[in-house]
Amino acid sequence: MKLTRLFIMLIVLSYSGFSQDEPTSFTLSEAIAFALENNYSALNADRDIVDARKQKWETIASGLPQITGDVSYQNFLKQPVSLIPAEFVGGDPGDFVPIVFGQPQQATATATLRQQVFDGSYIVGVQATKAFLSYSQNNKEKTAQEVRKAVVEAYGNVLLAKESVGILRNNLDALNDNLYETQKLYENGLAEEESVEQLQITFSTVESQLNNAMRLEKITLQMLNLVMGLPLDAPTQLSEDLNDLAQAYVDPTILDAPFIMENNVDFKLVNNLNEQRYYELKLAKSRALPTLNAFLNYGSTAFSDSFTFFDSEQQWFDSSILGFDLSIPIFSSLKRSASTQRAKIALEKAKTQLKETQEQIRLQLEKAKSDYQLAVEQYNTTQENLNLAERIERKNQIKYKEGIASSFELRQAQTQLYSAQQEYLQSMVDVINAKTELEVIANN
Repeated sequence: MKLTRLFIMLIVLSYSGFSQDEPTSFTLSEAIAFALENNYSALNADRDIVDARKQKWETIASGLPQITGDVSYQNFLKQPVSLIPAEFVGGDPGDFVPIVFGQPQQATATATLRQQVFDGSYIVGVQATKAFLSYSQNNKEKTAQEVRKAVVEAYGNVLLAKESVGILRNNLDALNDNLYETQKLYENGLAEEESVEQLQITFSTVESQLNNAMRLEKITLQMLNLVMGLPLDAPTQLSEDLNDLAQAYVDPTILDAPFIMENNVDFKLVNNLNEQRYYELKLAKSRALPTLNAFLNYGSTAFSDSFTFFDSEQQWFDSSILGFDLSIPIFSSLKRSASTQRAKIALEKAKTQLKETQEQIRLQLEKAKSDYQLAVEQYNTTQENLNLAERIERKNQIKYKEGIASSFELRQAQTQLYSAQQEYLQSMVDVINAKTELEVIANN
């Protein structure tokens, strides 16, 4: 009983230790690295590579020696009868005598070795496995890029929601103070009812936005957990600040970085398609070549009136065969020719698609550069606009308290400030996402 309790305690402690080792706080780079190891799509991409390697060996092994063993047992419940001339056994000429040949039970054991000597399709198949493995590796790279983009977007959205909650809470606190003061002034006959109503409208709007931002903060964190391969309710914490992260992603030198088309993963995948079509053409041509296979068979057969095949006295008769199978394609009513022509057409289409993809990638690169420049400009502009909106709102606060500005003017200034705050937060996320998109296209 004591040993059982000790065993259970060891299991619980080891499980607790494992849970404590799981990271809960991530920088953006750490979150990306974690997702590349644990994201569901990334895990399946790794399995696809293992599967491609197994498929490669499966293709190679089909042309290597193959050994099969066969065991058969027959029991003639009613043996076939043959007729022989009666004179063979001393009978009258012209008559026939029924006779049974052999014994009713028979057992046979054989082993056959087969070796493919020449097959054009096998040679092409082995060559094509290299291209298929390359495709699987490039597909994993494509998956890794998609995971990276998803993590960056989700990480930025969490920071955006978190910052929005903080700003909206501050705004709501300030509005609450304004509303309280204005309510007291109105009760004392020093302010109009409209002023109270204007502030109540603004307060209700900001309160609703805060509630929504709090819900989004939870949802965006769950989305990040999902992308990273964590349970939805994992207590993940982000150790980077949105503003610092955005400033780190402002890097104009990336616009002048050299672009190498061969590094782009979409180009690699379309190039893999061209390789596949090329081997399909070779395969179609190889079907016009002869195939040669060799085989060696060795077997042993036993006969008996009863089931005595496992007895030591049972007599077995050995046999062996060595042979070759040669198959020569002669005429297929132009079927092979049509197949070859179709493979040529598919290859030409793949070449055209490769050219189109190159042009699309160049266009994507130019657009990504333009989007990144716009995002950086918007980031700088919204930062300046936010400073101006804060100054305008402060001035209107002072004017409102002094009775110079109306509640409507104050509400306009506050609304303008809140809009500038959200635009500034969104511009930081846009900078991060735009730079990530540019890096993905250039594969930097």
